[in-house]
Amino acid sequence: MADEELNTLSGLHGVATRYTDWRGRGVDVPPGTLVAVLAALGVDASSPAAVRAELERAREPGCALPPTIVVRRGSGPATGPVLAELRRHLGSGEEAEVDIETSTAEVLTPPSRHTPSTERRFEPLAGLADVPPGWHHLRVRRGRRTDHARLLVAPAALRPPPRTWGFTAQLYSVRSRASWGLGDLRDLADLAAWSGRDLGAGFVLVNPLHATEPVPPVGPSPYSPMSRRFPSPLYLRVEDMPEYAELPAGDRERFAVLAAALSAREGLLDRNAVWAAKLEAFEAMHRLRRERGDADFEEFRRREGAALDGYATWCAISEEQGTADWRRWPSSLRDARDHGAVDAPRHHARAAFHAWLQWRLDGQLAAAQRAARDAGMRVGIVHDLAVGVPHGSADAWMYRDTLAPGMSVGAPPDEFNQRGQDWGQQPWRPGTMARDGYRPFREMAASALRHAGGIRLDHAMQVSRLWWVPEGASPADGTYVRYDRDALLGCLIWEAARFGAVVVGEDLGTVEPEVRESMADRGVLGTSLLWFERDGRGRPKPPDRWRELSLATVGTHDMPPITGFVHGDHIALRDRLGLLTRPLAEEAEDHHRQLGDWLALLHTEKLLTTPPAEIMQALADGSTAYDELIVTALHGFLARTPARLRGISLADAVGERRTQNQPGTTDEYPNWRVPLAGPDGRPIFLDDLLSDPASLIRGLW
Repeated sequence: MADEELNTLSGLHGVATRYTDWRGRGVDVPPGTLVAVLAALGVDASSPAAVRAELERAREPGCALPPTIVVRRGSGPATGPVLAELRRHLGSGEEAEVDIETSTAEVLTPPSRHTPSTERRFEPLAGLADVPPGWHHLRVRRGRRTDHARLLVAPAALRPPPRTWGFTAQLYSVRSRASWGLGDLRDLADLAAWSGRDLGAGFVLVNPLHATEPVPPVGPSPYSPMSRRFPSPLYLRVEDMPEYAELPAGDRERFAVLAAALSAREGLLDRNAVWAAKLEAFEAMHRLRRERGDADFEEFRRREGAALDGYATWCAISEEQGTADWRRWPSSLRDARDHGAVDAPRHHARAAFHAWLQWRLDGQLAAAQRAARDAGMRVGIVHDLAVGVPHGSADAWMYRDTLAPGMSVGAPPDEFNQRGQDWGQQPWRPGTMARDGYRPFREMAASALRHAGGIRLDHAMQVSRLWWVPEGASPADGTYVRYDRDALLGCLIWEAARFGAVVVGEDLGTVEPEVRESMADRGVLGTSLLWFERDGRGRPKPPDRWRELSLATVGTHDMPPITGFVHGDHIALRDRLGLLTRPLAEEAEDHHRQLGDWLALLHTEKLLTTPPAEIMQALADGSTAYDELIVTALHGFLARTPARLRGISLADAVGERRTQNQPGTTDEYPNWRVPLAGPDGRPIFLDDLLSDPASLIRGLW
């Protein structure tokens, strides 16, 4: 009975008690996991008595309205969906007075209210004027009781993007000789302008540009940021900042020498060195303008509001304390709501400096998107959004009440990560998000979309369910926690529609079929990864069976580029790092079979003329003679699919063989620190590609 009651309580709060693993087997979630996850949601399940008490509390009547209601507008008036949602919560036949205060402060009310009778169904919004799109305030009065809710009327769906192709790139690795040793926003603008104008690309998809630590060590992973709300000053092109021209000639000469030295460095990328050099230049420029007022800067600060103030203050305190992990600060500084301590006068000047950096980032992000569109790109820059932030991050400090304590986001065991994954990122608490009107989530999306043609949601399941791992537990002992998918998709669609942008969800791995259906129904593109596109019998899907509403690519940043993959580099690497859960020979045999199936399909499609057996033998002998042919054939295959967007990894286009990230590792592999290079491992600079694109594999587009 105790287990049944715990399972019932878990279900009431959206916590899965059982799930299906990647092999199709049912797995029961350990009771200890359920207790820990419920505690993070503010539900006491520490004893059978506590569970019963929580169940009784759940049965008590509460507010008749949820804190936030999201409806889809459809092609006609929005009154119908709003009315249906209200009926669901109020029922029919109850006397109520309803009004809606719109985002423009207009109050919509029914022309008359009558007591319901048994002969007539009560319609609380009967005759109400059409509810416009946007965020509104809903009030429902019944007798002496008044309930309030936020109301979002979102578009039914986004318009599908034009069918086009574009490069996918890890921007930090795409360096020019002028970019201080790390790819920056000028490099992004140049890559977009060149590929759009000269190659006919319609978009460029880049890694998350989220904020990193303002003090060393600067974390290398763009998918483990300090804030998803704000971008990283690491990506600023120093010379493009207006203040740079005002520096004394001696300073400019010194910074030019420093930049050249960073660009000439060989080996892995060094974010700490780049940040130290750029910070010196930023401070020199900021000293020139510190005493000047600037109406545009003040307008930017007003637009960004409390979020910018909080983030900039976190940066200032991080520098003062020498660490970006707020959990190591003095107790008086750990609570962002304690304005008396954290908003001290000593922090103001430095916070203004970090706010100014964000203003300059806003300008350079706008310039990159403008360059893309001016070059004829029909979509432009597509920004990636990480799934979460670490526990000691700025967002965790700013949105402490909205994040689940003691929990990390990860993934259950799957084919490529058979031990499961713990990403060390703190998940949103679903109920708190709803009570806050999804404000941090909405602001994050709007920030990325403001100067973009689209966004990509890393791990699209973040809008439906996430794998929560209790602190100290194995990733395999986590469980899924459910989110309000309709509400989160509604928020995304509303923001994307405002900016005329596309939304792509990375729906790979263990994804519920209804998630893909919901995304497609709302015009959100999925992700079709070639190596994963197989039918029910495990055979590669022919091109005409692929989805239209998707971004189609061959690989992803968590896998080696094509040449590395076909040679089995990922298997050798995982074996060397002890990440395999099957014998090496079994892994190699499985890879050999799957690769052979793909080569056979390419041969059937007449994209490869050489017999697959001959190519497989050459690969087994270590020959690279067929590498370029395979890369070209695979992208020719993508071109035959109906996918609206087709992504070509810039690493594949130059013949790079090394992977950017090996899941399941931290320092064992140089994740996110590998500069763009050719087949021979020699670095390739962006300006070389722009002036002489001979390094590119031809025929991909």
